[in-house]
Amino acid sequence: MALTGIQIFKLLPKTNCKECGVPTCLAFAMNLASGKAELDACPYVSDEARAQLAEASAPPIRPVSIGKGVRKTKAGGETVMYRHEKTFFNPTLFAGIITSDTPEADVDAKVAAWNALQYERVGLNLRPELVALKDVNGDKVAFATLAKNISEKSEFNLILMSEDADVISAAVETAGFKRPLIYAATDATVDAFGKIALDNNLPLAVKADSIDGIAALTDKLVGMGVKDLVIDTGSRDLKQALEDQVALRRAALKDLNRSLGFPTITFPGEMTSNGDMEALIAAMFVAKYGGIVVLSDLSTEVIFPLLLERLNIFTDPQRPMTVTEGIFEIGTPDENSPVLVTTNFALTYFIVSGEIEASKVSAYLLIKDSEGLSVLTAWAAGKFGGDDVGMFVKKSGIMDKVKHNELIIPGYAAAIAGDVEEELPGWTITVGPREAAHLPGFLKARV
Repeated sequence: MALTGIQIFKLLPKTNCKECGVPTCLAFAMNLASGKAELDACPYVSDEARAQLAEASAPPIRPVSIGKGVRKTKAGGETVMYRHEKTFFNPTLFAGIITSDTPEADVDAKVAAWNALQYERVGLNLRPELVALKDVNGDKVAFATLAKNISEKSEFNLILMSEDADVISAAVETAGFKRPLIYAATDATVDAFGKIALDNNLPLAVKADSIDGIAALTDKLVGMGVKDLVIDTGSRDLKQALEDQVALRRAALKDLNRSLGFPTITFPGEMTSNGDMEALIAAMFVAKYGGIVVLSDLSTEVIFPLLLERLNIFTDPQRPMTVTEGIFEIGTPDENSPVLVTTNFALTYFIVSGEIEASKVSAYLLIKDSEGLSVLTAWAAGKFGGDDVGMFVKKSGIMDKVKHNELIIPGYAAAIAGDVEEELPGWTITVGPREAAHLPGFLKARV
């Protein structure tokens, strides 16, 4: 039976060392109880307490790390069926397939193109994470060579796909340093694949024709000592695949079925031959509940909307999307360029910055942390007051960038102008338009 946060806290060392990433042992205990942390994060828990807590504190869906380096990522670790209950934690990972018979020059060109697939949105860099190298001819030398090539020439991490344990083993020798995901152990190959995963500390996918078959494979592998597992139910029928995803999530979260408490991997391209339909199926798996989505190719028209969908779904619904506080340069501003200030609500930032860009007037846009509230809401909540804005301007560093003393504040925050002037003596506080759409005309008239 699951333990409460207080029950877990009583078994912790109570050192408040912060090495687990949170300020206190009590906070860590609460995270353990809610499935948002792993016991291994505490370096000082006793062996006796670890034995008592290991099962009780484990997340219902095991978080599985894939890869190493700057693109190391994680799937699984979810604690709720629906994001509005709390939030989803580890975003769906996207992979593109490269087959083992692809010439090396073509692989280099494709990887270079995929490396360029990155998009800035809400201050975040959105991009796919994985390359799925698929064995099509059983040539272990060619497979291992391509695995090494991709690992060394790109930031992508790998999924190694083959039915032959010898092919997988050869690739692990050349690319194991990237901690690739091995795909996939079946009833016929579970012993051989399990040994490779165990010996090299690699995550392993399992594939069967039914959920019962999956449970049998995961139980066997966990018994062998392989804990980082990913599930493929084997279904390539759209309706059945969706039902499997929901059934697995429900079994892990509601029934606490540890045999099925692992992230999933899906293959939309194996369910259709139509590229547009593949993108739609991929979108379905992002929502319900694919841990990894493997696409037949990665192209802007497919991956960009999927990345945006993923961003929206895996953004905490209890916290608004925000932009980092600081100075943002729009265009090529200089010491005479206008200075504007607004809140860090992402939508506000993008609308305001977009209108400034449209004006063709280079400017400095100061973004003040308002806990993600829009201008009027932030002002009403006391998060965008005159004193606070004035102090922010002082410490932002903008005074070192411009030689004038004028600050443009949002029209909806006109009431704070006097307080800002008191906090910034010698500065002129100009009230800008209420609507961002009027900014281009406002700025052009001042040039």
